[in-house]
Amino acid sequence: MPERKKLLLRLDQAIYDAVAKWAADDLRSVNAQIEFALRLALRQVGREVTKREEPEPEE
Repeated sequence: MPERKKLLLRLDQAIYDAVAKWAADDLRSVNAQIEFALRLALRQVGREVTKREEPEPEE
């Protein structure tokens, strides 16, 4: 699996609460919901990100 970046994110409490409710409605974690929202926003502005493929294991 490709390495995932860690990021400290400070949010206003009201924004966090809204994202947490959205995540619960979609049966996702808050982290997964934030990534979903970022991908959606990137797609809307024409900067869609494709998933990286795993590198072939070396023998």
